[in-house]
Amino acid sequence: MQNMLSFISVALRGAAKNKVSTVVPLWSRSYASFTPQATFDIKPCELHRLDQGPPTQAVLTREEGLSYYRTMQMMRRMELKADQLYKQKIIRGFCHLYDGQEACAMGIESAINVTDHLITAYRAHGYTYTRGVSVKEIMAELTGRRGGVAKGKGGSMHMYAKNFYGGNGIVGAQVPLGAGVALACKYQGNNQVCVALYGDGAANQGQIFETYNMAALWKLPCIFVCENNKYGMGTAVERAAASTDYYKRGEFIPGLRVDGMDVLCVREATKFAADHCRSGKGPILMELQTYRYHGHSMSDPGVSYRTREEIQEVRSKSDPITLLKDRMINNNMASVEEIKEIDVEVRKEVEEAAQFATSDPEPPLDDLCNHVYYNEPPIEVRGTNPWSKLRSIS
Repeated sequence: MQNMLSFISVALRGAAKNKVSTVVPLWSRSYASFTPQATFDIKPCELHRLDQGPPTQAVLTREEGLSYYRTMQMMRRMELKADQLYKQKIIRGFCHLYDGQEACAMGIESAINVTDHLITAYRAHGYTYTRGVSVKEIMAELTGRRGGVAKGKGGSMHMYAKNFYGGNGIVGAQVPLGAGVALACKYQGNNQVCVALYGDGAANQGQIFETYNMAALWKLPCIFVCENNKYGMGTAVERAAASTDYYKRGEFIPGLRVDGMDVLCVREATKFAADHCRSGKGPILMELQTYRYHGHSMSDPGVSYRTREEIQEVRSKSDPITLLKDRMINNNMASVEEIKEIDVEVRKEVEEAAQFATSDPEPPLDDLCNHVYYNEPPIEVRGTNPWSKLRSIS
């Protein structure tokens, strides 16, 4: 032990003498000492109108695990920062946070292609990030700044990116839109699929069932995903639905009920669903059983219709980020220090994004009516006002 301490002391003195700026931490290990990949047993899916479902084992590589962890941790920290900024009245209007449901977004994104399409409801921050939008652009959009992904005009519920169609504020309305995107995929014959997401509250909307019918009739390559987080606004699913088997709601559409708190379960189920759609069999329905830690929106404390003990129990037993971290550490796929280093990097990036989101200027008034059309208005409309000439008189 004395020899080891002497060696460390000499090494540190040598580094100082030679003005070495970084000293390799004593806990560091070579990448070769980590397990490159491991196979995990995952919870089997419940099936509807399917003879066979997704596999009950999933292979995870070290690189995938670290990437998934970083992405989910980024979503979590981004939402916690949004909560803080909202309470400081820097973010205004509607704001629906996604913390607790990170495995859904990460699992889906890891199983589809960047050329595939995705559309979701108003709890959209996580999917905006997995679809390739930076934290800085998301935070700036939340604060209504010019550098936001929608130039500060959309806010929390209306964010868009390539092959990502929002963020939609009308309950359930994104589902028929998603079927329309899937119709375009089939019409163009590009072998792409569309993932259309909605919550357990929206699952009772009539337009959802109309869309099921059209998608099944036309065999559209659409993955309908019900993110069942147990509560629609402030109402438990048992009080709102005669049947809470959301994966069976498509009747004639095959369905899967998936553990939405396990990123590997979601990934394998989504791969299965995407293969189903690409093979020309038509749509498929997935119910992801998940949980939101915050209330429905920022105006909902989230504890009047459920107990704090219930929330804490989910956090302690089923947290998707903790589950992935424990798997990796327990199977020698990552070290505790490595995970902590990712956490520090994520916190720093989120803080820098928040700084940008509070200092970037708001869009000018002249910009108010721009971007209504993709390019320019297609025709002159008689009697309309020249909105682009608006000026502030305040």
